[in-house]
Amino acid sequence: MTEVSTSLPERPKEGKKASKAKKQPKEPKEPKASNEHKVPPPKKEKVANLPDTPANPNSMFEEGFLKAVYNERPAKHVITRFPPEPNGYLHIGHSKAIAINFGFARYYGGDCYLRYDDTNPEKEEEKYFVAIREMIEWLGFTPFKITYSSDNFDKLFNLAEELIRRDGAYVCHCTDTEVKKQRGEGKGLERYACSHRERPVEESMAEFRAMRDGKYKPREAVLRMKQDMQDGNPQMWDLTAYRILEAGHHRSGSKWRIYPTYDFTHCLCDSFEDITHSLCTTEFQLSRVSYEWLCDAVEVYKPMQREYGRLNVTGTVLSKRKIAKLVEENIVRGWDDPRLYTLVALRRRGVPPGAILSFVNELGVSTALTNIQLSRFEQTVRRYLEQTVPRLMLVLDPIPVIIDDLPDDFLEEIELPFSPKDPSMGNHIVPFTNTVYIDRSDFREVDSKDYFRLAPGKAVGLLKVPYPIKATTFKKDKATGLVTEIHATYEKPEDGTAFKKPKTYIQWVAASEKHKSPIKAEVRVFSSLFKSENPDSADGGFMADVNPHSEEIYHNAMIETGLNETIKRAPWPEKEGEKAATDKEAGLAKDSAAPSSATRPETVRFQGLRVAYFAMDSDSGEGKVVLNRIVSLKEDSGKA
Repeated sequence: MTEVSTSLPERPKEGKKASKAKKQPKEPKEPKASNEHKVPPPKKEKVANLPDTPANPNSMFEEGFLKAVYNERPAKHVITRFPPEPNGYLHIGHSKAIAINFGFARYYGGDCYLRYDDTNPEKEEEKYFVAIREMIEWLGFTPFKITYSSDNFDKLFNLAEELIRRDGAYVCHCTDTEVKKQRGEGKGLERYACSHRERPVEESMAEFRAMRDGKYKPREAVLRMKQDMQDGNPQMWDLTAYRILEAGHHRSGSKWRIYPTYDFTHCLCDSFEDITHSLCTTEFQLSRVSYEWLCDAVEVYKPMQREYGRLNVTGTVLSKRKIAKLVEENIVRGWDDPRLYTLVALRRRGVPPGAILSFVNELGVSTALTNIQLSRFEQTVRRYLEQTVPRLMLVLDPIPVIIDDLPDDFLEEIELPFSPKDPSMGNHIVPFTNTVYIDRSDFREVDSKDYFRLAPGKAVGLLKVPYPIKATTFKKDKATGLVTEIHATYEKPEDGTAFKKPKTYIQWVAASEKHKSPIKAEVRVFSSLFKSENPDSADGGFMADVNPHSEEIYHNAMIETGLNETIKRAPWPEKEGEKAATDKEAGLAKDSAAPSSATRPETVRFQGLRVAYFAMDSDSGEGKVVLNRIVSLKEDSGKA
């Protein structure tokens, strides 16, 4: 099997790891305070056409933004982190964050933590913890350690008290409306300090402990950091550090009634874990000032935060709230519906993890927002599959063709390559008999000069079969008007004479009881879930933009017997971040029509000749094959 380069960066030659040092290098210049209340909208980055050959998998680290970030603070031992909130499924945009944080550490021979930012028990569920870890491993990365922000609740509480002692925080009892007014939200309003801001340190300390001990209900009291209300940066306007939540925590149980916010937790957990480079998206650019302020205020090691542009794809929705609406309204099967762009959905659809990483690497990393059309993503996937998966014959809408001049017991075994471009993939045998199935789209009842497939009186080639066939007659169903059977002759010339090579060859699958051919399948052909490039801008909102024809199901498709070997040899590609599933995960019987329990179904990928790229769906089981279309063969999938 050909191994192609994926976008998993290779580690350079390793030396001994340097001991971790909390002494930080010389800090870069402080960023200038913004005079604006909002981050200016990032520039949309123009991305050149994707290359025909695989890009250098390390290019995103060897040049440009990430190279400059490392040069700004070189480290003997790089430590990064990926800190998702466990309140939803990761989507394609997160793949960039995963590739950057894990890849940056790997490239420099360092380590990357998976840290769950589990500070909001009201929205966190165990299934999200599991799904996040699985997606990281699926993409080919192994966390140095799996940690939880909640592991540091005691430390964080102690530092909150220390901040109060230093007169750097106070307990506030203002309503949300009052806080907004203090921050100047409203026409012509000026910012002003909260009336609780100057309360004595001892009083704030007592009130903070009262928050912990149950004196107050949610929203009756919060701990705010005493920052700089006159700074032009809204992330310095006395942000909330702790709030009351009456919810049990999945790890700490009922121990805590108060929970730290992201603004308080994130930088301190980075410090606890000796993060050298805290890499995040530009939404947090203004937060860098408060990040550094808090580390300085409690005198802890200060990591370097730098921000890169987020990855957006157009023509779909990525919001948790919107996807939940699609699920609730039964527009999609679930969060892993192959028409969605969550990572679990892309995995189920059959997109290889290496293709996703190649996509991220090809786009590069900068501070600009990257808006990419779905077709661009599919272009990368298509090119990746072209080099890495076998080819099989598949017929979506089969019509039987009886070759009348071949006897009923006629059998010829045809040897087919799994890939004409890669001999190392090997060959396999398929039967050729007097009954073959072709696709309905490859037959016309009335011939024409510009048509080169099968029609009455016209010959067409069957892929790899020695001689063409010529249609003679056909039968139709009177009720439906559909052709139900075609009769043909085998155009084998008399001995010693040459035959005219047909202009077109089509895929086919033969009927052979001995070979258990054909293999029957349900094939799901997916198109875009939405009709426009920007579903949110549609009249009536994104739900009104749903494409009613986003899925077409072929219930009676047929595949050649090469599928059996393709299943046995999965995963395709062989070198991926995909691990063998447990019996429970796969849940598939060990027979010729389904992957074994050691193989996830979506790793059975192949090109259906002249049709599209496919992968097995998790609905496959004993005696049942279900296929998902990954991508078409070309952006314009029409056939000649």
